[in-house]
Amino acid sequence: MSSSDRARNSGEARQRKIIHIDMDAFYASVEQRDNPDLRGKPLAVGGSAERGVVAAASYEARKFGVRSAMPSITAKRQCPDLIFVKPRFEVYKAVSRQIRDIFAEHTKVFEPLSLDEAYLDVTENIQNIPLATEIATAIRAKILAETGLTASAGISYNKFLAKLASDQRKPNGQFVITPKIGPGFVEDLSVAKFHGIGPATTAKFNALGIFTGLDIRNQSLEFLSANFGKSGTYYYWISRGVDERPVRANRVRKSIGAENTFSADLAAFDALAAELQPLIDKVWRHCESTGTRGRTVTLKVKFFDFEIITRSRSISAPVSSRVDLERLAIGLLLHEMPFRKSVRLLGVSLSALHDQDQAGPQLDLPI
Repeated sequence: MSSSDRARNSGEARQRKIIHIDMDAFYASVEQRDNPDLRGKPLAVGGSAERGVVAAASYEARKFGVRSAMPSITAKRQCPDLIFVKPRFEVYKAVSRQIRDIFAEHTKVFEPLSLDEAYLDVTENIQNIPLATEIATAIRAKILAETGLTASAGISYNKFLAKLASDQRKPNGQFVITPKIGPGFVEDLSVAKFHGIGPATTAKFNALGIFTGLDIRNQSLEFLSANFGKSGTYYYWISRGVDERPVRANRVRKSIGAENTFSADLAAFDALAAELQPLIDKVWRHCESTGTRGRTVTLKVKFFDFEIITRSRSISAPVSSRVDLERLAIGLLLHEMPFRKSVRLLGVSLSALHDQDQAGPQLDLPI
């Protein structure tokens, strides 16, 4: 038995206090803050009525089913009065820096996931506030006072549960998942609600007769590992409310990627190129939202027999636009055509990253 297993079983590991802060409809809220004419109206940041995808949607637009990553034409169909505005990422980045300065007043251990969300480990905190709930309340109040924007917070004893908790009282609220209720909270959770489990993995779980956290918990570690590889161990433990991942301050991300498994195998270039488009969109949205750029584009191809190949191209200067990212990714695909066998998955990633701004016993601590 490993030391981590013994700690889980004996309760020797110290209970952490983790906060997940998530800004409410961040991009859209900034636009409504800065333009009073947009307040109270359905708003989409990014795209246009004719083309592109929605980068963010206001809560007024979400009532009509408008969501981020939705094609703009679909969003407009669902909400005919939808207003499109161009994103202002420099403004969003400036506001994000304000918010991170507020985090730094409470802890040095915080891990930004994007411009609008972060994990904070406040087990030991600068202001020696005993309750994580009080810290979350103070942070949210100061964000509102300094930026005019609202944030939601999730508080728990690990990252997985803190992330789930932040969705429970949105917008402008907070929720606590304590050690006492954590395992039960996960038990009733739909597999599709598990952070990190996408539609393809959800479908695979469902095909195995697994629909809830309790269903996952009822599976053996061997079964989950056999069906989900390395991720099986992660699923085994989070279904029990256990997540030992630390909050990583100043984490350096090595790559940004997106991939998709097709419902039916594909072989034609046009069909494969079309499937690349939403993946390129997803990678570029992350680049824009974080100010990250990279020099190496990689194409991942998984064939019907599960053979995997990757092809990469590096350029001297960072990829500066979605058009360039598309050109490089499609170029890699075209260079390999025709494939000898059909394809079941494509992926696109960007690496050699840097920030655009740069030169190149479990203690029962109250939550």
